[in-house]
Amino acid sequence: MDNDTWDVIIIGGGSAGLSAALMLGRSRRRVLVLDDGKPRNRFVAHMHGVLGRDHTSPLALLADGRAELARYDSVEVRDASVSTARAHAGGFSVELDSGATHRSRRLLVASGLRDQLPDIPGLADQWGRGVVICPYCDGWEVRDRRIVIIAGGPASTHQAQLMRQLSNSVSYLVNGSELPDEAAAGLRARGITIDDRPIAAIVTDAGDVLTGIRFADRSVLDADAVFAGPLPMPNDALLRAFGANVVERQGTEWVEVDGFGRTSVPGLWAAGNITDGRSSVPYAMSAGNMAGAGLNADLVDEDVRISLDAA
Repeated sequence: MDNDTWDVIIIGGGSAGLSAALMLGRSRRRVLVLDDGKPRNRFVAHMHGVLGRDHTSPLALLADGRAELARYDSVEVRDASVSTARAHAGGFSVELDSGATHRSRRLLVASGLRDQLPDIPGLADQWGRGVVICPYCDGWEVRDRRIVIIAGGPASTHQAQLMRQLSNSVSYLVNGSELPDEAAAGLRARGITIDDRPIAAIVTDAGDVLTGIRFADRSVLDADAVFAGPLPMPNDALLRAFGANVVERQGTEWVEVDGFGRTSVPGLWAAGNITDGRSSVPYAMSAGNMAGAGLNADLVDEDVRISLDAA
């Protein structure tokens, strides 16, 4: 179907993109989903807080989503990477790394984000295992264990307080960040240890299991789990290339969307954690669901105008 015109091309086959495709497929829209196979949560063995799928593989969820979409003959999912996208009269054209080109009336970008991790030796190797980010996603599994929070910004003290709900042993490593007096007082009031020694590395045992934090003075703080605050980096180069408006939140610029995922650029939509780094799997699914419904309604409005013009 190369060079055909689809109703919607969706860039990104994660929870948001597949949810949007499901809604559109159920409305008989011709949809092409293009996915590069790099969901943000691919590093973890289990996802949590997802009703009906708690403590199951996030990759299994996506595989099941693809299988469900097979019911809808107007939807196609392809493993492919996008090299460029352009606007043209009546829609968009998307060129793949393979050289194939596809056209669509609307474009939904749901390519997620990547986490820029703290530059601490050994941390990246433990990402998604011994080092995690979300107390709601991973806190229960390490309840009553020795927890370390590596500060990465203003939200880190809140992260520490959330983990204090799950463990009596929580240490907050300042790691060169700012720690306002009020926040420090709140940590101490709940028995959270504050440590401002420079971090040298993540420590693991012979089985590559995280065991602690080594400081610059060579001392080691024993730990069973580390919570860090990476900088979210939206995969939004295509959206920015089209000139979509952005807004700043918590030190990061995000493409601005309405409640349905519509950007400031006509015909261009975005959904999932490409627009909000706090998003969870249920949030991304909901955002995709709303975007799919919004896109179909937008296309119906256009179909009405076309029919009226032809009458």
